[in-house]
Amino acid sequence: MELTSEILSLIRKTSTEIPNDIRDALKNAKEKETNSISKNILSNILENIELAKKESTPICQDTGVPIFYVKSHNSYSQIELRRIINEAINIATTGISLRPNAVDCLNDKPIGNKPIIHFEESAESSQIEIELMLKGGGSENVSGIYQLPNTELNAERNMDGVRICVLDAVFKAQGKGCPPYIIGVAIGGTIEETASLSKKELMRSLNDVNKISELKMFEEQMLDDINLLGIGPMGLGGKTTVLGVKVNSGIRHPASFFVGVSISCWCLRRQSICLN
Repeated sequence: MELTSEILSLIRKTSTEIPNDIRDALKNAKEKETNSISKNILSNILENIELAKKESTPICQDTGVPIFYVKSHNSYSQIELRRIINEAINIATTGISLRPNAVDCLNDKPIGNKPIIHFEESAESSQIEIELMLKGGGSENVSGIYQLPNTELNAERNMDGVRICVLDAVFKAQGKGCPPYIIGVAIGGTIEETASLSKKELMRSLNDVNKISELKMFEEQMLDDINLLGIGPMGLGGKTTVLGVKVNSGIRHPASFFVGVSISCWCLRRQSICLN
């Protein structure tokens, strides 16, 4: 019951509190904006963040799909951890932290919430590290997978081709999915691996510096290039279309080159706990 309670607290915090790096980035964006509409939108977003924390209510009515990243010692049972997480999700769904966000694809019947759980075993640490992201539907709908080369976009199998893919995803969104965005990008791997890795990049702090110098420079370039599009907060124009871009590269089959673009709205709800 103790672990269930800890996970329940994690769910509540993730639903009601924005991470400090996201909040600070929104504040900085507000200070830089000269467009009065954009500045007002960011002011309203920041007010919403403060009220949600003060009242302990969800920041957004779409409480998203719960995505867990669990790292534990190999002595822990993944079956038991999955059971505990599902129990905590069910409790949160009957309370105020989560709304029922899962429906059967064949008949649209609501089934509560169905978390996605990624497990990683560690033989070194006896602790359990649990990260949670609540991924909203609007920003998920403007995310996507690209295959290079792409003749329609005139994008080749290189970093410039990747750049074109990311810009295309943002441009096609046209303000849908509630910008300013945070974007995770994954290069290479299979389709399912690329989709998963790009989403995992959203768990990185905006202050995290990529250890690979080429990717660090690419992240900085994409941040500048996307903001030059002028789409702005909520798609109504302005200097801030994206708050951060995080990129990962993997290993691919010689015949395949996939690019995953996972887009999050400004309301990037991610938190973590570490338990002994």
